[in-house]
Amino acid sequence: MDLEAFRWLLTDDGQALLARAEEYAGDDPLAAQTRLRSSAEPARAAAALTQATLRRRAEPKFGELAARMYFTPDGLEQSTRPAVARHRAARLRAFEAETLVDLGCGIGGDLVAAAEVGVVCAGVDLDPVRVAVAEANLAALGLPGAVMVADAVYVDTTPFEVAFADPARRSARGRSFSVDDWTPPWSFVERLLRRDSCVKVAPGIPHDLVPDGVEAEWVSDGGEVKEAALWSGSLATTARRATVIGRGGLATLTDEDPVAGEVRAVGDFLYEPDRAVIRAGLVTAVAAGVGGGLVDPHIAYVTSDQAFRSPFARGYRVVEELPYREKQLKAALRERGVGRLTIKKRGVDVVPEELRKRLSLSGDAEATLVMTRVAGSGTALLVQPL
Repeated sequence: MDLEAFRWLLTDDGQALLARAEEYAGDDPLAAQTRLRSSAEPARAAAALTQATLRRRAEPKFGELAARMYFTPDGLEQSTRPAVARHRAARLRAFEAETLVDLGCGIGGDLVAAAEVGVVCAGVDLDPVRVAVAEANLAALGLPGAVMVADAVYVDTTPFEVAFADPARRSARGRSFSVDDWTPPWSFVERLLRRDSCVKVAPGIPHDLVPDGVEAEWVSDGGEVKEAALWSGSLATTARRATVIGRGGLATLTDEDPVAGEVRAVGDFLYEPDRAVIRAGLVTAVAAGVGGGLVDPHIAYVTSDQAFRSPFARGYRVVEELPYREKQLKAALRERGVGRLTIKKRGVDVVPEELRKRLSLSGDAEATLVMTRVAGSGTALLVQPL
């Protein structure tokens, strides 16, 4: 995105062009560009149409805020979901943090969340365009904060109570899962974690990479794991935590009371732990919470003889066990008139979409099938969601 064109977009004339672009955003891109270029130079027309398009794409993530915010394509993709950012900001307020420096602020999503709860924020980023967008977002939402172009590695964080960082996890080959490819590098993160700080990392971060005394929190939103965050210094309260954000609010589970993973036979109910719980290694805590055990020592399914509602797991009533072999399974499902089948699997070599095609079901009934290992053996369970 052209920096000069973006800054012009914030003027009165630019806002008028952006309003027109939003009217055309759903049209053919070439036709929309042609219409806008009749009253604006190409770079400005492209900037306006880009913003209008990105605002539409941002609606599922940012909701009603999207219509007032500004984005870059990569900034939108990498930005934290507002619900997750607000949870993190709420934790900062709970610790009575008053000042925060965001080291690599991107388009300012985390700055916005922290400023909303009254934290005095400053952000830095290497990209002048992202800095301009972050400034514009704070201004558009009526929030205080300062943003500047700087290299996070060389920023003095001592004037701030909390340092926050979200290292870029990309290399020349695209998204990377290796900490050696992070920018700033892992060595910078390790130094930062020696003070009160929070570092956003990928959900797949290995447990053994987390330094001693640092809390690792995995967060899911709407059933999907969005990130892990490392909390250090006085902000760390436990070793591992799973936080689940859903329609009913927020719930959190910690490893303060580790529970042994008892393996038992499948009972009347099966529970599928939230993926944040699985990433945090707290499946056995879910088992203890429902008065049950694991179906297999290496599989993240929990079973119990009791029905529970838990924010940390989805529950199913076990209807019956069906044959695991495909030919016999197909016959059993057809016998039960199943035509619409949801297949859930863990720990077995099954591709649900391919299996569903091979089963060629055509009945009127709808069913849910869980394919997994129980005590080491492949098992197929017909279940009903609670």
